[in-house]
Amino acid sequence: MIDLYYCGTPNGLKMKVFFEETGLPHRIIPVDLGKGDQFKPEFLRISPNNKIPAMVDHDPVDGGEPIALFESGAMLLYLADKIGRFLSRDLRGRNEVIKWLFWQVGGLGPMAGQIGHFNAYAPEKIPYAIERYARETHRLYSVLNTRLATFDFIVGDYSIADMACYPWIVPHKGHGQSLEEHPHLKRWFETIARRPAVVRAYVGTKDSYSASAGNISEEERRILFGTSKRKAAS
Repeated sequence: MIDLYYCGTPNGLKMKVFFEETGLPHRIIPVDLGKGDQFKPEFLRISPNNKIPAMVDHDPVDGGEPIALFESGAMLLYLADKIGRFLSRDLRGRNEVIKWLFWQVGGLGPMAGQIGHFNAYAPEKIPYAIERYARETHRLYSVLNTRLATFDFIVGDYSIADMACYPWIVPHKGHGQSLEEHPHLKRWFETIARRPAVVRAYVGTKDSYSASAGNISEEERRILFGTSKRKAAS
């Protein structure tokens, strides 16, 4: 059994999609970020970076002690290796998946997250920040669009690279992006959205970067964006 520490953010939804696609036995343990669950000592023992998702595999393939992981990219790699799916065993194919997975965790996610934050959560509109991150997110969408002009999925076959990228394209409106400008990306996006596992994964989820997402209390804002963490560390 695998314990998945989860909240319905794009990074959390990557993992939910994976589990729906594979049927791998797991238990979801909700983490309420607005209430500060990510700072509880028992969670920090698993995810010292106080971020979701995180997981504990109680049945690792080596038969040893449970393995705890944080960082969604590392988790996807671990699980794909564990079950031998959605990650090529071929050297070249495997590294194609890995480089696009790292592209997402190092570029698409952070940049899209920043424009989402400044559009939805910032208490004041900062034109420079909005323009900066919207422009970079548009560039990254264009990179993916160019890639998908040649391949049905990011590396040809559906893989953990697609599972990692898709949840960061779902809130494209909150990122200030139009899929009409990226026709190959739009085709890929609509194809994945129809997958039964993806449909199941998104049941009951909310858009983290919708226009109403920033309607949170000042206490939630302090918890989500760092003040409470600094106080806890002092």
